[in-house]
Amino acid sequence: MAKRDYYEVLGVHQNASEAEIKKAYRRLAVKHHPDKNPDDKVAEEKFKELSEAYVVLADNQKRATYDQFGHAGVDGSGGGGFSSGGFGGSPFEDIFGDIFGDIFTGGGGSRRGRGQRGDDLRYNLDISFEDAAFGTETEIKLPRHHSCEACGGSGAKAGTSPETCPTCNGVGQVRYQQGFFQMTRPCPDCAGTGSKIKHPCPECRGTGRVKEKRNLSLRIPAGVETGTRLKLSGEGESGIHGGPPGDLYVVITVASHPIFRRDGRNVICETPLSFIQATLGCELEVPTLDGRVKIKVPAGTQSGKILKLAGKGIPDLQGYRRGDQLVVLRVETPTKLTSRQKELLEEFAREGGEEVNPIGKGFFEKVKEMFD
Repeated sequence: MAKRDYYEVLGVHQNASEAEIKKAYRRLAVKHHPDKNPDDKVAEEKFKELSEAYVVLADNQKRATYDQFGHAGVDGSGGGGFSSGGFGGSPFEDIFGDIFGDIFTGGGGSRRGRGQRGDDLRYNLDISFEDAAFGTETEIKLPRHHSCEACGGSGAKAGTSPETCPTCNGVGQVRYQQGFFQMTRPCPDCAGTGSKIKHPCPECRGTGRVKEKRNLSLRIPAGVETGTRLKLSGEGESGIHGGPPGDLYVVITVASHPIFRRDGRNVICETPLSFIQATLGCELEVPTLDGRVKIKVPAGTQSGKILKLAGKGIPDLQGYRRGDQLVVLRVETPTKLTSRQKELLEEFAREGGEEVNPIGKGFFEKVKEMFD
């Protein structure tokens, strides 16, 4: 069967850069690797085809020959980079740790002399509407693991040290043969650390870590909202065997407010006023995050009218400026009227006719036009 074009195999165009070729090979090799597709002959053949194409296209000289003469110019080159001794001297040198390290060691490379990074932690924090608006400082109590002081995080009993793993000779990896590939994977006896603890520390039982509850001071910046994540670098779980600590992510939930609600940087406050106040106009006292302020309501105000109080909203997280407060006026219709009040309203209606209801008049005129 005729060989497919190497550029087609990797899914790149003929003018693809070295970086594009490497990226394409890495993505496809991880997808079709035999260890990820056990007993899948199609994936195995696909992987061999990908590797053959990469050997040629990753080598500038072989690629130039292939571009000029096609498969005939590079016969045998597709497999020439492999040997039982590994990938030395082939284009796989710069990608071996990148691809196969991800598959077999969860990140690549030898772990000799290195500990494992600690886990990241998440802490859910509830705060008030006002604290979200203006920021605050608080203290949280965080349960987590930290490095054992008795053994200095090594996991070995005081006066002793971890010993070199005899299975991998301290490398943290063991090699095995997969077809014509020589692969590596974490050492099963030392979990890739390269060392074994013969006399474990009694305080941490050989783990190198003990559990604690740590008090942390936390500054909440002004302008946070529900879902905001604050990252505290190095405040997560401590590393294993001297590895770096993880990070702490504080996830904010802002409580609802009985009067205000938030829309971006703006604060919305629905304020009731009577029919008389809306009709004649008035001076109204309304609450804000900074305290009460007085606003002037013009005569003839309709329900739903919005008055803006500039700079009375929520600050942005960068602290450049604050949003506004939007006061939404809601005209209340009286529900309990005396006989005299009803008489006066009826007289008011007779006296004014339709002119006292400009919105209603306009609406019914539109309805009439629509159906006439």
